[in-house]
Amino acid sequence: MTNLTFGPVVLGGNVFGWTASREESFAVLDAFLEGGGVAIDTADSYMQRAPGNSGGESETIIGEWLESRGVRDRVQVHTKVFSKHDRPGLSASNVALAVDESLKRLRTDHVDLLYAHRDDHDVPQEEYVEAFDRLVRAGKVREVGASNFSAGRLSSALDLAAEHGWTPFTVAQDHWNLVERELEHTLVPTLRERGIVELPYFSLAAGFLTGKYRPGQTPDSARSESAGAYLAKQGATELLTTLDDVAGAHGVSVAAVALAWLREQDPVGAPIASARTLEQVAPLLESATLELSRTELDALTSASDVVTGSAAA
Repeated sequence: MTNLTFGPVVLGGNVFGWTASREESFAVLDAFLEGGGVAIDTADSYMQRAPGNSGGESETIIGEWLESRGVRDRVQVHTKVFSKHDRPGLSASNVALAVDESLKRLRTDHVDLLYAHRDDHDVPQEEYVEAFDRLVRAGKVREVGASNFSAGRLSSALDLAAEHGWTPFTVAQDHWNLVERELEHTLVPTLRERGIVELPYFSLAAGFLTGKYRPGQTPDSARSESAGAYLAKQGATELLTTLDDVAGAHGVSVAAVALAWLREQDPVGAPIASARTLEQVAPLLESATLELSRTELDALTSASDVVTGSAAA
């Protein structure tokens, strides 16, 4: 079980140094903290695929912000290792070097949560589970998590930790939202059984669940192609209508409703969502105080079932 508390939503840092400049990122971070936000999610690889970037830009911006504002003790910092082009994989040596480089960019002596960004089948699982444990024992990491792991591999990692007395994964991070629910059948049962908290990414489906993508409307966004593709799915328009109805009943944004639905799913600790502008922060924080009724939650789930072909796990 995790000892971390995440707040109602975790701020995704993938846009920092990509679609959000340093100044825009600072404004977003300021507003998030002032609005009661607690945790920030990043990775050593963010955002290496942007032209001119090499990875680590997000961590660098977050580190500069933490130092300039003097707020390290008020913020949880979550980062990841595996995917950076020049620090690939989960070998013990790479994990150790990658974390030291992340700490330098983040301008801190520890991170609150370190994820394996994905599983590494080229490294013995014992090697990286022990490597993560050494980081916790050294005080560089508070807790460790697994992102994009299969149920079987997550279970075997937990079994190894228990067998050897190593620090176990306590948090998972995976793709889950109202239009992507395969996780409910493949991984969620294991998370519940093993007491792992889930912090889902792509909580707003690349912006589709903000409601700004509608038939005949294509916003100018770096994610417009992937988000707009959801409109072609059966039941997508009806899901947006249901979101609109619930949002209207509460006087809140569609994004806040989508996040509130996800927050209520077992075993979600908090959804992860990013904001590239100051205006996009408010809907994320708005979800903090939004309590949906069982009727509203069921209506959203039913509308989502049509889009995803899902049934409750």
